Amino acid sequence: MKKAIYPGTFDPVTNGHLDIIKRACKIFDKIIVAVADNKDKKTMFSLHKRVEMMKKATKDLPKVEVKSFNSLLVEFAKKEDCKIIIRGLRAVSDFEYELQMGYANKSLDNEIDTIYLMPNLENAFISSSVVRSILKYNGDVSHLVPKEIIRDLNVYSN
Repeated sequence: MKKAIYPGTFDPVTNGHLDIIKRACKIFDKIIVAVADNKDKKTMFSLHKRVEMMKKATKDLPKVEVKSFNSLLVEFAKKEDCKIIIRGLRAVSDFEYELQMGYANKSLDNEIDTIYLMPNLENAFISSSVVRSILKYNGDVSHLVPKEIIRDLNVYSN
């Protein structure tokens, strides 16, 4: 079975994330969406809520399994017996950071490979930080996030 891990904080999950997940499902038999518990990032939503929203957003994708992790990504990958990491690239500005992370992961585990996928052009500008900024001012994000999580976001913004 060919499987891959798609890691991130997903704070919250966006249509861009879902686009990458769907593209990865065309390539792999199983995608583990790994929701990071990163203590260095101040998240808007709790780890539990982020996992719950991701499960709602991917409920119709049978190849997807959502899990959380609070370790080095390569350690999580070893635990899951997975050698492929999926990362999304929206713009040139993402490339340098993602390349560094890919090399860092490779230095920690030589068997790990990173595959970079680009979202569709319509989703290329979407980021969780854009969604959070709009939410802070009670703006409409329904065109930026999966419809399955709109109620979760509305609860936060009210």
